[in-house]
Amino acid sequence: MEYINLGHSGLRVSRLCLGTMNMGSKSWKPWIFDEAQSEPIIRHALENGINFIDLADFYSSGAGEEVVGRVLKRVAQRDELVLTTKVGYPLGGGHNNQGHSRKHILDSIDGSLRRLGTDYVDMYMLHYFDVNTPIEETWETMNSIVRSGKARYVGVSTMYCWQLAKILWCCERNGFVKPINMQLQLNCAYREEEREMLPFCRDQGLGVSVFSPLARGLLSGDVQSVRNQTDFFTREMYGDEASLQIAESVGRVAAARGLSSAQIAQAWVLSHPGVDAMLVGADSVAQLDSAIAALDTPLDSEERFELERNYTPCDVINDYTAGKRITRHSRAPRTVFADQIQPARNIA
Repeated sequence: MEYINLGHSGLRVSRLCLGTMNMGSKSWKPWIFDEAQSEPIIRHALENGINFIDLADFYSSGAGEEVVGRVLKRVAQRDELVLTTKVGYPLGGGHNNQGHSRKHILDSIDGSLRRLGTDYVDMYMLHYFDVNTPIEETWETMNSIVRSGKARYVGVSTMYCWQLAKILWCCERNGFVKPINMQLQLNCAYREEEREMLPFCRDQGLGVSVFSPLARGLLSGDVQSVRNQTDFFTREMYGDEASLQIAESVGRVAAARGLSSAQIAQAWVLSHPGVDAMLVGADSVAQLDSAIAALDTPLDSEERFELERNYTPCDVINDYTAGKRITRHSRAPRTVFADQIQPARNIA
């Protein structure tokens, strides 16, 4: 396993981060793993040196934190882990049970700690940018959570670059603790964050952890998975022509190398110069092994061209562009991949 300091902080994390959105309660989503199914995956991650674990109170409406917390208590040492959880999306009913108000954040951190069975999290993150709450209120509350010892660091996720700039400006102006990490979506089929967010994070000293390296499973070659058939976000984000052709290109490069499509797609993310860590939402130990192998999977220039040639600009994926994204078309192939074109598959 490789380890890096997250941004300009002293926090040292594994380059693979175990994503836990698929752990919790099947009553939330049909593809969720219960505690018994989750434990072997968590145990395998720890045995292979992964110390970075990503959660959110939203996952399985809190049951995800409970399941992962109980497993970790059995199989891990708390001081060897880097636990991060997120706040913002609705958890239960009520007008104040979502967003980034002082009330909701303070209620939520206590709820997360209780469900996880720990006194603190290593990083507490905003799940998105709440346009309905003044940033001074949000960040003064995040600052107080660090000062209280309930979180060691703070981070952010999934927002426009100007919104991150506003947070950093607020921190500078008020002397608040700054976020050390930006968690964002990046993969062969979605690269819009390369334009501004990735260079801005590098300039400002934030670490970058990437989720959905397989484009919600599309780039694994399994478009008929339970998740792809039941999660409408997959079709909305990755149902256009360019995304489907990118998935075909990943398959061609994988076939030429004798590797899985998932390993090639993950290798592209891990070799990206703007990426510090990659989240892995594994359904099996074999899928974890694929991500681990991707750490040592170099890609040559022709393979990179094939993986990247279909990409064309699209709208940023966040909460504000849902249902408004443009469709895309790709460039023609070249060299050894020109004779291997397969018709793009549709997500049924």
